[in-house]
Amino acid sequence: MSMIAPTVLAETADDYRAQIERVHGFAERVHIDISDGEFAPSFTLGAAQIWWPQGWIVDIHAMVARPSDHLETLVNLKPNMIIFHAETQEDIVPVLAHVKKFGIKAGIALLKSTVPSTVASAIQAADHVMIFSGELGKYGGTASLMQLEKVRLIRAIRQDVEIGWDGGVNVENAFSLAQGGIDVLNVGGTIATANDPKSVYATLVSEINKHGII
Repeated sequence: MSMIAPTVLAETADDYRAQIERVHGFAERVHIDISDGEFAPSFTLGAAQIWWPQGWIVDIHAMVARPSDHLETLVNLKPNMIIFHAETQEDIVPVLAHVKKFGIKAGIALLKSTVPSTVASAIQAADHVMIFSGELGKYGGTASLMQLEKVRLIRAIRQDVEIGWDGGVNVENAFSLAQGGIDVLNVGGTIATANDPKSVYATLVSEINKHGII
């Protein structure tokens, strides 16, 4: 069954707290973005400054060029999962293995141009593969549903891996994404900019749990 995970993306401590408070009380699994200003063009709040309410299932999406520089800090936060990009400057497979040693799930993210077969060893080593259809380091990406073809390609490499989606999820396309095989729909701007984020979250949950044919 698919699930909705609100995304938190903030450049300052005040903005971060405000975004946490917007989804506190209804979110169960939350996707927190961090960026180093190199892999992604913008800086976010650093890994050493992030926190979350007790009981949350937190996935940290690290948009960083050199994962090894951030590993110790991220592991010490004890999230549910840490997601690095397959396109980093380092061999990502040993990084994933290191994360798993601490009982933390290890994920990889694939940019739109990345073909799954070119990173097959990383997919085989990962607990989660996230199809990235957004804009690095910012809200407001577009969900290119052509990227759903990657679900089939990823499953051909690792049948049981969890598959996520980041970029442009909204009420109009959430059902199609869920029906297309996405397990975790990470939702940024649609919730972050909503007048009533709880209501939008509930609508998204309803959409992905509908039954029918696209």
